[in-house]
Amino acid sequence: MLSEILQVCVGRPREISFEGKPVTTSIFKSPVNGEVFAAYSNLDGDRQADLTVHGGRDKAIYVYSQDYYALWASDLNVPVLEPAQFGENLTVSGCQDADIIIGDRYRMGSAEVVVTQPRIPCFKLGVRFNNKLLPKLFWEKGRLGFYLRVTKEGVLKSGDAIELLERPKHNISVWDLWRTVIEEDRPGAARALNDLAHIDDGWKKRLKIAASKPGT
Repeated sequence: MLSEILQVCVGRPREISFEGKPVTTSIFKSPVNGEVFAAYSNLDGDRQADLTVHGGRDKAIYVYSQDYYALWASDLNVPVLEPAQFGENLTVSGCQDADIIIGDRYRMGSAEVVVTQPRIPCFKLGVRFNNKLLPKLFWEKGRLGFYLRVTKEGVLKSGDAIELLERPKHNISVWDLWRTVIEEDRPGAARALNDLAHIDDGWKKRLKIAASKPGT
């Protein structure tokens, strides 16, 4: 299946009110026409509000599959979802989590990127949907999308093909990593800790907890 970028979206921090409290967030993103420069830290015009959980080299770009939109519309009983409804930078065709391997290297336009980790939803996803229960549902459904590290700066745009350049031998997908944690798969967690030595501390902590569970 040919995968391509369907939409490039960016946003900057802004303050809104959620459940009567001010919240600063960049989860509201808008489509961009034409080429966008992919820098090591983020896409041009995009900024993260809370760098402790979003952004940085290993979370420079967030990708989400358009394939999931119809499923979410059905789950949430809504006729249509807005562009970048999940706060993604790139809405793409194909690229479901089970098909994307941690460490995959891709070319998009003139930029080159590496898949680093699945997304962990925070409360701001609930802000985007005006539904505080949405982050929990997002995690339970396992349609997480994934983050990219930019290894070669360049420009990308809607319509660019997503070309696989290199795939690691461990074959642990974005979906596998989520499943290992949510099912507390002890052998799977031990293997992931061994094969994904460079995954971030948050995922290492989750894997260590899963690996320590008895009887799994």
